Amino acid sequence: MRLRRYNPNNINVESTGAGGRGRFPGGGGGKVGLGTIIIALIAYFVFGADPQQFLGSGQNSGNGQMSQSAGSQLSEEQACNQSEYALEACNALSSLNETWEPIFAANNVRFKAPGLNLFRDGRVNTGGCGSATSAAGPFYCPADQKIYIDTSFYDMMAQRMGAGGDFARYYVIAHEYGHHIQTVTGLSEQIRSAQAQNPRASNQLQVRMELQADCYAGVWASKNRNAIEPGDLEEGLTAAAAIGDDTLQRNAGQRINPEAFTHGTSEQRMQWLRTGLRTGDSNACDTFSDLRG
Repeated sequence: MRLRRYNPNNINVESTGAGGRGRFPGGGGGKVGLGTIIIALIAYFVFGADPQQFLGSGQNSGNGQMSQSAGSQLSEEQACNQSEYALEACNALSSLNETWEPIFAANNVRFKAPGLNLFRDGRVNTGGCGSATSAAGPFYCPADQKIYIDTSFYDMMAQRMGAGGDFARYYVIAHEYGHHIQTVTGLSEQIRSAQAQNPRASNQLQVRMELQADCYAGVWASKNRNAIEPGDLEEGLTAAAAIGDDTLQRNAGQRINPEAFTHGTSEQRMQWLRTGLRTGDSNACDTFSDLRG
């Protein structure tokens, strides 16, 4: 996908710093053995799971090598240019802002763009969702309205899940951006309230949140079709299929258990990404319509 270089005036990006190659929780350095389990965990929680499900207490996981100093923060320009993946993320954030801000303005809704925190191989502290390690995968924190991405995840996504390519990576950030849209519109708060009132429906509601974020990612891509290259859509659909709940359970050697789904099946995730791509209309992303009677 040929995105323009980011506009430094319309993005808010920070980095915790490059840091060292910290060890994964429980030792093992993330190598073969525990690495297989870690990859499964990353895949399970990636693309917008509720941060409270996997964020830690902010304490180091025992080896002293995970933390990154708060004093090692980079400037915005340094953060965006520290790696190819970081530059891609900044370009995507700029494009997402330029795409969604006019949509909100057209509907007379005030919009504040999300921030982006880039970190790598370590632990990051959020502004309200606790702390997370690299094993958490990309996520959105509604408390501080920031997207958190450990760019080393992209290598794992390509090598272990078979979901490589720049469009697959753009899909990651576009999906997390979708959760910001849900926060700004107030939908996230409504769903959290509904989950608290009806815990038995919690997973079903979470699935619908995730599928809507997939659809929003498709809407963004649709509105930027002039930047799409051959093979991009296949990369996105491959990524969506790779992180379906049924696929993850099957690859982990588990029995397929729909009651445990939190993100939707591979087919559902591809379906809603396609819906956004086909329509380019955020109104087509109403994954809750059948619940309204």
